[in-house]
Amino acid sequence: MTRTLERVLRAFLEDPAAPRYGYDLMKATALQSGTLYPLLTRLKEGGLVDAHWETPTEEGLRPRRYYQLTAEGVRWARLELAERNQRRTKGGAGATRPAQGTI
Repeated sequence: MTRTLERVLRAFLEDPAAPRYGYDLMKATALQSGTLYPLLTRLKEGGLVDAHWETPTEEGLRPRRYYQLTAEGVRWARLELAERNQRRTKGGAGATRPAQGTI
C-alpha cells in the first residue's frame, strides 16, 4: 500500500457512510487531481468505491461526482490499514512494498 492510497482510505474512513467529492478529497488528503483521480478510478474498477454524479439544486453550480467506499471497500480499507499499522509496529515504516501494478 502506498502512502497516497493510505491517505485516501483514511479520508474515506473518517465517515464511511458519507459520499465525498473529488475536491473535498483533494483537500482532505493534500493530493493533486492528477494523483487522486487515477487512484479513485482504480478503486472504482476494483469494486471498492462507487461513484455517481449529482446535479446541484442551485442554479450556477456545477455537477459533482461523489465517491463512497462500498461495503467491501470499507472492509478492505480497514483490514489494509490495520495490517499496515501492524507492519509499522513490527518492522518500521516501509517494511514491505506493494507489488508492481497493484493499487
